[in-house]
Amino acid sequence: MSERTRAFIEKIIAAHGGREQWSNIGCLEAELSAYGFLFTAKKRQVLRNVIVRASSRVPFLQFCDFPDTGKTGELRGEEEVRIVSTDGSVLERRYHPRAAFQGLRRNLWWDDLDFIYFGGYATWNYLVTPFLFMQEGFVFEYPGEVLLPEGKFSCLRATFPAALPVHCRTQTFYFDACGLLFRFDYTAEVVGGWAHAAHFCSGYRDFSGLQVSTQRRVRPLLFGRVLSMPTLVALDIHDVRTLPDSPL
Repeated sequence: MSERTRAFIEKIIAAHGGREQWSNIGCLEAELSAYGFLFTAKKRQVLRNVIVRASSRVPFLQFCDFPDTGKTGELRGEEEVRIVSTDGSVLERRYHPRAAFQGLRRNLWWDDLDFIYFGGYATWNYLVTPFLFMQEGFVFEYPGEVLLPEGKFSCLRATFPAALPVHCRTQTFYFDACGLLFRFDYTAEVVGGWAHAAHFCSGYRDFSGLQVSTQRRVRPLLFGRVLSMPTLVALDIHDVRTLPDSPL
């Protein structure tokens, strides 16, 4: 990695709270709501004020009281998704959940374990980026400033390590002059190879020293152009608590 790229990554990490602050966090507990066209298309109920717990180090996320009260949906990286009861017993599980997104049924509707995988890895990535960039195995390209319809932004292309569950392996991120994430582009491969999207981040608030985007909107990308509708996913983060211990 070039010194120029390294310096830029340090800038964006500092803008979102800094290395020292992040090093003291084992878990993020967030209250969020999510809705949009994807929920309708996959016949999923929207999320209203759901509590999630995300590890700050590894791809692990829990949906509390989901899919029903007293149950917890868990993403455990690429290896497994499961639903557990209050006593920790496993009620349902699916190994290698990404490989299960094949065939006609997933094009028409998602079951609870499908949603836990997609919603789990997506939400985990959203909560831990850009601190995730501190981990080994990333490949970065830093072209510098680019012009978007909203103005000038610094562009960073990131290729993720193969072990991490992500929308797609290479994604493009845009940061404002202060170093805060404004938008990132990806293909939601679990949905389909055609599912190109632009994910906008706004409404930044300070939670325990972290700068968190509380309003996120995902819109379709068609030949590099952002469409105004439909809103594929709308994610509102109502609260975030930082905890010293990992949820694992």
